[in-house]
Amino acid sequence: MFESLGSVGALIGSPWIYALVAASVLLDVFLPVLPSGVLVITAATAAAAGTAAGKVPADVPDILLLTLCAATASVLGDLVAYRLAWRGGDRLDRAIARSRRLTTAQERLGSALARGGGPLVVLARFAPAGRSVVSFVAGAAHRRIREFLPWSALAGLSWAAYSVALGYYGAQWLGTTWLATGVSVLALFGAGAGAAYVMRRQPA
Repeated sequence: MFESLGSVGALIGSPWIYALVAASVLLDVFLPVLPSGVLVITAATAAAAGTAAGKVPADVPDILLLTLCAATASVLGDLVAYRLAWRGGDRLDRAIARSRRLTTAQERLGSALARGGGPLVVLARFAPAGRSVVSFVAGAAHRRIREFLPWSALAGLSWAAYSVALGYYGAQWLGTTWLATGVSVLALFGAGAGAAYVMRRQPA
């Protein structure tokens, strides 16, 4: 099975997988269509497959390093989007004002952060495009970095740990097959759909 996963690319079994994961996670704040979560799960599944096959550590991704890599890239991406939005000026403010969704998100996020309701930032990390909206809106609203950064770090670590756990333990429980990877990806999408539903149910 490890060999079949390797058909995705030699990167899965090389140190470059960490760079690929980092780049994908960092950039998907700007391009939410990037399959960063799928890539993290696939790498974690490969780690489980390699462990089961008795591969040497250098030949399989390390799940702890994979988690830290994905979490760090997530926070860095959030900060880049936050700073760009902070400096966006009147043009960005006008763009937000033209979008009812972004305007509502800005008001809700500002109120939540002011109340110490940072769990909204964590929840948004799992929702489709939620990370992008939160990071840009927090910057555009000029929320203080000390209000945003700790929750961004917790969000990134939670998302990374959940994604890696899905891939690794899904392979442990269901076997190192493409079915296990597919089920893990569906579980990630399910968490995103649930997060989006809860966010929509939050009072304005």
